[in-house]
Amino acid sequence: MNKPDFMTMPRVQLRQYILDHREDDEAFQTYLDRFTSEDAVIFPAPQSIDDLENFPLHQQNLERLRKQA
Repeated sequence: MNKPDFMTMPRVQLRQYILDHREDDEAFQTYLDRFTSEDAVIFPAPQSIDDLENFPLHQQNLERLRKQA
C-alpha cells in the first residue's frame, strides 16, 4: 500500500489520517512540522490566582468581553 502525500493533505484530512493510523510516526511528525508555528507565543502556566488575573490571554478575553457588552 502506498502512503499518501502528507505534504499536500489538508490539515483536517491529515489529522484524521493520524487518528486512524496512530502508529504512523512519519505522518505525525509531518503534522507537527507543518502546523507548528515558529512565531507561536508560549506562555508559562499561572502559578497563583494573581498570576491568572494578569495572564495575557485572560486580559485579551476580558477586553473582548467588554467590547461585546
